[in-house]
Amino acid sequence: MQDKQDVIIVGGGPVGLVLALALQQQGVPFTVLEARAKGASHQDTRALALSYGSRLILEKLGVWDDLEAKATAINTIHISQRGGLGRTRLNATEHDLPALGYVLPYGAITKALDDAVDSANIVYETQATEIKPGAPVAQVVLERQGELTTLASPLLVIADGGRSLSGIKGIERETKEYGHDALVSKVRAELPHGNIAYERFTSQGPMALLPNGARDFSLVWTGEKARIDALLALDDAMFLKQLHEAFGDRVGKFLSVEKRLSFPLRLSTLKPATASHLVVIGNAAQTMHPVAGQGFNVGMRDAWTLADLIVSASPGKLGSAEMLNRYSQQRKRDTRGGILFTDFLVNVFSNDVIGMSALRGAGLGILELLKPAKSFLVGKMSFGK
Repeated sequence: MQDKQDVIIVGGGPVGLVLALALQQQGVPFTVLEARAKGASHQDTRALALSYGSRLILEKLGVWDDLEAKATAINTIHISQRGGLGRTRLNATEHDLPALGYVLPYGAITKALDDAVDSANIVYETQATEIKPGAPVAQVVLERQGELTTLASPLLVIADGGRSLSGIKGIERETKEYGHDALVSKVRAELPHGNIAYERFTSQGPMALLPNGARDFSLVWTGEKARIDALLALDDAMFLKQLHEAFGDRVGKFLSVEKRLSFPLRLSTLKPATASHLVVIGNAAQTMHPVAGQGFNVGMRDAWTLADLIVSASPGKLGSAEMLNRYSQQRKRDTRGGILFTDFLVNVFSNDVIGMSALRGAGLGILELLKPAKSFLVGKMSFGK
């Protein structure tokens, strides 16, 4: 599969494949270990919200041209709260951007990256069962076709969402349970979306409608588990009625809904995200609340930053403490900022504290008038700055 000089990437999802393709273009040897069969995720229709900065990464990797026709641009973000005054609109043209972001099927981006990465460097249907940091190499024990194999590398990268992370000495996971679930689906509204994404804050949790396709929206509706379970149990007609009551009239009535799914919401971070000749990136390193769509894009920037450090590493320094410290320092501001930003939005906008609705409305109204503040917000969402 590889020799001990290859970078080993555990996880062949978008973040792992972005790293792999960036290394491939610079002639750096690597091996990707992916638990799923080849092509298994290509039909996955789950929506990913890409920032404009993530689009630039995909452009540099040469895959955006194939993806653009499948992507729906977000030209405007409309932010409001239910039952209160005040709202803010962010427009791409005001910030000299072609779009604030894009909505893209998960399967489309994984297929484009799969097709671009040399398949000889991807080992499918391989499960990492044990991770062993160490010097001068880290090791991964993997199971494939019932057989166990141990591979070694001066740099082992974990990008599998954290599935292989358990019992690694020196790495601890801190988790904050929000006590909420997220319901996700795709809905069609009476009025065209006009490439507007809606972020609607309610006392029970934020909800988002993201333009996805010619006439549809991807829906993310958060709330306490009991509330989300009740929404899942409704028939389509009653669900659409309750969605309209919660969201309002901005897009007219909701006409149809596709399959509804849910998952628990938590804030999860690793302390630290590196060990000896080992680094963890993407959702494996940090999992955020989906409000503002930060998590996936932070992971993309993890991969891009790490690729640059790998390419520029001096001989014998790949995976060294010096290199991994540099990675941690370069990613600290972006990662910490994304965590604080999303956690702040959830804590401030999802409660019924007396007087808070008026304050939130005033804040949204003031933000609408302050161009520097809006520019800061767009920069944070687009580039992590």
